[in-house]
Amino acid sequence: MEIALMSLGDIMDDPVTGRRFSASERYRMTLDAAEVADRTGIQGYYVGEHHGINYTFSSPAVVLAAIAERTTRLRLGTSVALAANLDPLRMVEDYATVDVISNGRLELVTGRGNFFEKTYDLFGQLASDSAARFAEAMELACLLWSGEPVHWQGQFRAPINGQHLEPTPIQRERPPFWVGGGSSPATAKLAGKLGLNLMLPSAFGKPDKFVAVADIYREAFAEAGHKHAARVGACWHGWVGKTDAIARERYEPRYAGYHAFNQAMIKSVNDNPPAYLTSTFDYEFLSTQGPAIVGGPAKFADRLIELSNLVGADVNLIKMDMGGVPREEYVEMVEILGNEVVPQLNAQPRPALAANA
Repeated sequence: MEIALMSLGDIMDDPVTGRRFSASERYRMTLDAAEVADRTGIQGYYVGEHHGINYTFSSPAVVLAAIAERTTRLRLGTSVALAANLDPLRMVEDYATVDVISNGRLELVTGRGNFFEKTYDLFGQLASDSAARFAEAMELACLLWSGEPVHWQGQFRAPINGQHLEPTPIQRERPPFWVGGGSSPATAKLAGKLGLNLMLPSAFGKPDKFVAVADIYREAFAEAGHKHAARVGACWHGWVGKTDAIARERYEPRYAGYHAFNQAMIKSVNDNPPAYLTSTFDYEFLSTQGPAIVGGPAKFADRLIELSNLVGADVNLIKMDMGGVPREEYVEMVEILGNEVVPQLNAQPRPALAANA
């Protein structure tokens, strides 16, 4: 089982101390945590992309390039790059650059971002075009990634008449691309058809709702006849401490704060969100039946194994820097995760796909 960190860069007051971090501090703690992850057993670091709301990460390629220069081993990913909003040529240029700087450590996770309807307004686009925009962008991205000249014409951008991608990626044989999605069967089928990996999202609800989507992806992947293996990733909310009690004491008020932050954000970007995204905060539900993993190293490892097996995840992304957590606590958690949790995960045999059982 691979385990990685995920950060979206939410900017909010620490509900315990009342302190808010500046953008500069938020970026600095991310780079510091990535260095710690690199020297412990954690496999990757994934950075989000948002525009016009209170998430400070809007250019993940720049952040990943900075992380690349301070690390040697970490896989460097997005969570997610907004492929439906970005120009696909410019997108793959940016991430090919990260791949080159990092000597082939890129993991590009892309998404439609169709839930964030106001982002489409901000870019002068129609949210109703999100599926078509995303499909076109990903098909073109796959064509461009080889570095060979491309002749292409589509609906949403100018034709490409023999131009090629620069720089040429290190990982040019097969794109290190993931499609992010958990609510749309069409998106899962697209990932399977193109031979890409599928990344399931985190959400304030029961993770078992994503099992069917993972199965749809695997079926589409098999039907397409790809020679390489299908891969599924999943995203979780996490807080690990030296003991179960310390983890809960620190996490619960900040998780409640992040939930309130998330509720306000949802209302600002979507007038009709799904019901499970607007439910009241219930710590016991979220930490026992939902996406939250909280506890000392042993409890954290057991819960992560349980959730990973539920959806058949090959890669698990853990978001631990939410809710105004200070740098010191975040870096300490990364140390514990890498030094004490990962060895327990590595000692576990990989079961058959529980999602298909």
